[in-house]
Amino acid sequence: MAAYGAERRVRSPAPRAGWMTQTFVHWACPVEAVRALVPEPSAVEEYEGGAWAGFTPFVTTDVRPPGVPSALPGLPGFAETGPRTYVRHPSGRDGRWFFSLEVACPVMPGARAVGAPYHPGALEVTRDGEALRCSGRRRPGRAGYRLVVCPGAPIARPTERDVWLTSRPRAYTLRPGLLWETPVEHEPWPLAEATVGELGETLTAEASLPAPAGALVAHFSDGVGHVRMGVPVPCARTR
Repeated sequence: MAAYGAERRVRSPAPRAGWMTQTFVHWACPVEAVRALVPEPSAVEEYEGGAWAGFTPFVTTDVRPPGVPSALPGLPGFAETGPRTYVRHPSGRDGRWFFSLEVACPVMPGARAVGAPYHPGALEVTRDGEALRCSGRRRPGRAGYRLVVCPGAPIARPTERDVWLTSRPRAYTLRPGLLWETPVEHEPWPLAEATVGELGETLTAEASLPAPAGALVAHFSDGVGHVRMGVPVPCARTR
């Protein structure tokens, strides 16, 4: 299986950023339950006989628009997260599908113009000794989460499943009648093992997604500092 990376360079990024202190928590879900939440013609990707949902808190840093060599002044790093799954376009191109994107930055919800499901809120990612604590709450509303994870040893040779769960070269969003594709390019994730100490959240219920059940699969990464997001383009009509 080939490693997931950029299939083509994002030559006109809009914008650039870093995705740091990233936690990946995944769990298996019934395919039918996830398929009901993903618009056609997208198909839910399966691995090991099922669909997978993910919950991925991280910190966005150094946001800079096209043509700007440095981060925007006065815009500090901010936390993001959101439940997601993995889908495939009829052309065969695979990508991430976010049921919501919780973000602690008031300007990011402007991306709703192309269907990105951003919701402003109060979020944070903090270190507490060996543990990483991630928490947040949507504003307005009551949807929120708390996660405690302990990063472990670096993964020198990621397995096929490690790569499948953490890396995609694009994201898909929905605007009435149209599916949009946003290409993403960055260096490979430097992955480490991780153990979940606590996970409580209501974001999955808000999205009608099955809540975490059974074994959780967790990874941690210090992050990638050179993320290039391309201009979203419409790629299919929905049914």
